[in-house]
Amino acid sequence: MSFRWVFTQPEDGDAVEHLERALFSNNGSATASKLSNEAAQTISRLLTLRGISTFDSARHFFRPDLSALHDPFLMRDMEEASCRLAKAVRDNEKVVVYGDYDVDGTTATAIVYGFLKRFGVDVSHYIPHRFKEGYGISEDGIQYAIDSKADLIVSVDCGITAVEEAKFAREKGIDLVICDHHTAGDVIPDAIAVLDPKRPDCDYPFDGLSGAGVGFKLVQATLTKLGLPQDVAFEYLDLVAISIASDIVPIVDENRILMRAGLKLLNENPRIGIKALMNLIKMDIGKISTSNIVFSIGPRINAAGRMGDAGTAMRLLIAESYEEATKHATELEAINQRRRRTDSQTMEQAMAQIGDKVDIDLCSSVVLHHPEWHLGVIGIVASRLVDQFCRPAVMLSTVDGKIKGSARSVKGFNIYSALKECEDLLVQFGGHEFAAGLTMEEGKLDEFRKRFNKIVEDRMCDEDFKPELSIDAEIDLHSIDQPFWRILSQFEPFGPRNSKPIFVCRNARVIGQPMKVGRDHLKLRVAQNGSATYDAIGFNLGSHHDDVRKCSGGGLDLAFTVDENTWRNRTNLQLQILDLRVS
Repeated sequence: MSFRWVFTQPEDGDAVEHLERALFSNNGSATASKLSNEAAQTISRLLTLRGISTFDSARHFFRPDLSALHDPFLMRDMEEASCRLAKAVRDNEKVVVYGDYDVDGTTATAIVYGFLKRFGVDVSHYIPHRFKEGYGISEDGIQYAIDSKADLIVSVDCGITAVEEAKFAREKGIDLVICDHHTAGDVIPDAIAVLDPKRPDCDYPFDGLSGAGVGFKLVQATLTKLGLPQDVAFEYLDLVAISIASDIVPIVDENRILMRAGLKLLNENPRIGIKALMNLIKMDIGKISTSNIVFSIGPRINAAGRMGDAGTAMRLLIAESYEEATKHATELEAINQRRRRTDSQTMEQAMAQIGDKVDIDLCSSVVLHHPEWHLGVIGIVASRLVDQFCRPAVMLSTVDGKIKGSARSVKGFNIYSALKECEDLLVQFGGHEFAAGLTMEEGKLDEFRKRFNKIVEDRMCDEDFKPELSIDAEIDLHSIDQPFWRILSQFEPFGPRNSKPIFVCRNARVIGQPMKVGRDHLKLRVAQNGSATYDAIGFNLGSHHDDVRKCSGGGLDLAFTVDENTWRNRTNLQLQILDLRVS
């Protein structure tokens, strides 16, 4: 697939030059002194594009430290929440931690559960069944706490819209503390405390925390009320890091600090459950990155909830012996394999429907329905269809006589607003700009498909149907050397608002013969104007092999990221090609 190359520009045209002077003029560091002028300018540009414009902000970016975390008591209701939880610890009350069934929800539940259990609190956890109960706090869940004779419910990663449920809990005489990070509704639930940095009346300095991040802040504040050191809270940073990477929250501000420290803990001393899972899937402890979480650890933890019951994931995260953890990791891997088979089968069926019923060149959207598709995987498949066809996609199944499903969007098209325009055809819907869920009566599907497609057609132009690649900087290959890499690698961890930098070089020359390797990958060596020669790999770019073979004299433009690659105990810099153009 070919991309539109869009070069990102700093808001302030002079900021790059000012930052370069601040960072690299008379700088005594050995690495900085070896940078070429172009490399120094490129590093300054990358920082400026990330909102970093001063020496101090750059220092904090490259050296994120736990001492720079915000005071948890800046969050509205934190005083009430931490006092109530501290009382539960001191008085050994019975507490139910009420979570969500995804990665963020299960890790958040494990953090608060583990913290309370550590201090001998009579604590249990409750995570609703995805299909039997659905998302969020329910009266059934509150009744479970009542039947358990609990004094307090602490919800994590859910609850900000649970107005009626909070009223029900109060009527039943059970205290409720809500920890959430989702957008608040018009009415805040009437609970003992409602922690949510996105509350309109909350002045907390950073509203991008994950659900587990909010739970972590509650643990921090409760430790303060108990007169105990913050080091206890830091023991849960491996779970916080997994939640941040998996929930796709911005890797800036506090999240960058928490993510960096959490990755360090994952690589040095992960908890028993995570260690058992990594050993099972043969993942080397000490080399865990954000990508490993996003593509390997997170999906496995998520699999249990996607298939219905997140209990196996929870039991893994709170396991107290390696034998117990290995048992749950094995169970979770089996669930994940079932999820992957269901996922692949659904994708195949979706592609078959497109081939039979959809002229992709004439349709601005993809709306597919099969009565037996699994609700736990159709969101994943919708995302893949968006990636493949660069169109909003809606995947629908039938449950209890109603059509339910997931919608995913492309950059620049607000899918929640589109569903709002179809509100009269829907029983219910909810979500945000890029992802949403919806329910409709069976007889409304054809009309919904037509109207939704018309909305997309009216709002998107031809260029919007071609995927965009945001380029950070154009660079000569001469600048890519070890001093440059040592600074570039410190931009990690990567994620939203701190993506891995993408570069473009012009008129590269192919050295030797390019090769097609693997399933359809392109492997080659390139140089530019007498630079060193670099290994390069382009995944799923094998179709360009013949054109690239003709570029031995130059004329090859590359969009790429820079990585290290280790082969036979030798480590070298490697270009990962995302797109290419032959002049």
